[in-house]
Amino acid sequence: MSEQSQQVDVWTYRDASGHEVGADLVGFHVEAADGPIGKVDRMAEDFGPQYLVVDTAPWIFHHRVLLPAVTVRQIDLEQRTVRVDRTKDEIKAAPPLVAEAHHDDLVLRTDLAVYYAPFYGNRLP
Repeated sequence: MSEQSQQVDVWTYRDASGHEVGADLVGFHVEAADGPIGKVDRMAEDFGPQYLVVDTAPWIFHHRVLLPAVTVRQIDLEQRTVRVDRTKDEIKAAPPLVAEAHHDDLVLRTDLAVYYAPFYGNRLP
């Protein structure tokens, strides 16, 4: 397989994540590689980019982050938990979802794709 065909699409869930189309993850607890970060506030999966918007209170008060679907390592529907493979510091350092910006902002999504893709070596793990 060529390197070009292996480039990661940060906006798509990995097959091994346990993602099921139509599963409502809003309200699920989100755990980073090194501990809890909040709850899913919003999600997108129908058309185009797939991602989670996570309310990070009480970790970061009055803050939300947008996590591309590729960061999701495991979804546990029974435990209502989403585990992501990034650390708290890596998530905190990502381009922010500011109050004035909307989660479907193309510039923000581009900035997030540029930020997260190198974690995956431009390929899915």
